[in-house]
Amino acid sequence: MKITETDLSRVFIIEPTVYGDDRGWFMETYSDSKFKEVGLDLNFLQDNHSFSATKGTLRGLHYQMNPKAQTKLVRCTKGAIYDFAVDIRIGSPTYARWFGIELTEENKKQLLVPKGFAHGFITLTSDSEVQYKVDELYAPECDRGIIWNDSEIGIEWPADLTPILSSKDEVAPSLEKAENNFNYGK
Repeated sequence: MKITETDLSRVFIIEPTVYGDDRGWFMETYSDSKFKEVGLDLNFLQDNHSFSATKGTLRGLHYQMNPKAQTKLVRCTKGAIYDFAVDIRIGSPTYARWFGIELTEENKKQLLVPKGFAHGFITLTSDSEVQYKVDELYAPECDRGIIWNDSEIGIEWPADLTPILSSKDEVAPSLEKAENNFNYGK
C-alpha cells in the first residue's frame, strides 16, 4: 500500500497493492498500522455506499461541522468518478484550494479527505458506485454544503459533463456564506 500526501496538508492518495492471477485479484483497502506509520490515527465508525445511475451526477461539496466533523476514505468500486477535496479551514495557507483525482474501479485509488475539508465528486460513467469510510456518524444538524461551482474555489470540473444535482446541492451557499467552524491549527 502506497500512501502519498497531496499538496493539501493531510489529504492523501491511497494506492493499494493489488495481487492478481488468472482467478482474479486481492487487495488490502485499509490498514490501521500502515496509516499510523504516516501519522494517521483514525477510528472509522461507519461505511457508506452510494450508487449514481447517470454519468454527470454531482454530489457535493459536502462536510459536517464540528463537533461531528468527518474524515472520509473514498473509493470508486464500480465505474469512475472525479473526486475533490477543498480546504475550508479558516486561516489555512491553502484555504479555498482544492485537489482532484480520478478514482475508478480499475485504478483502485482512494482519497483520504480529512476534517476541515469539503468533499464532492462527479460521475464519469453511468452506474457508478462509491464506497467510503467515515470516522464520525452522520449528524444532520451538522450537515453543510457549498455550491459546486463557487468562483472563489474554482474547481475545474470535467468540461464535457453537465452536472446533475440534488435539490439540496442546487441551493448550497457560496464558500463565503457557508456556515463553517473549522479553524486552521485548532
